[in-house]
Amino acid sequence: MSGILGADHSLRRGQELLRAGLENAALEHFAQAHRARPEDPRLRSYYGWAVATVEHRLERGLGLCREALRDDGGCAEIYLNLARVLMSHGRKAEGIRYLKRGLMVDPHDAGLIQEWRRLGVRRPPVLRFLPRRHPLNRTLGRVRGRLVRDSVSRSELALEVG
Repeated sequence: MSGILGADHSLRRGQELLRAGLENAALEHFAQAHRARPEDPRLRSYYGWAVATVEHRLERGLGLCREALRDDGGCAEIYLNLARVLMSHGRKAEGIRYLKRGLMVDPHDAGLIQEWRRLGVRRPPVLRFLPRRHPLNRTLGRVRGRLVRDSVSRSELALEVG
């Protein structure tokens, strides 16, 4: 039982360190969590992200993330970690594909939404027959933005990053 709690604690601590910008320290916690439960796809994806990003072992990290995705294709965090690895190594188009797939699995996942919006994806104008800069489109666009701020629609996933 302590191995399970230890792995979860290491994962949370690694995530906290990652948010604080301490990637090397986060790597140690992700590695510890993965050693405690190597069969857990979610832990494997975080460790894969750390291996690729911190240790600069891209193929090993991608392998871990893809293996995690094969084992559990229903976990949004796995898609996010794989997308971040790809995009941080210059493979933006492939990373965006995995972000889209993750958002199809869970359109309300905060991490995926944040990463999607960070890329600067634009929705089409509300009134497509008017120019994007038309005052009516701008006003309606702001209203739409407030209404759907916490999710990404499937039609938005079909858009290109601009």
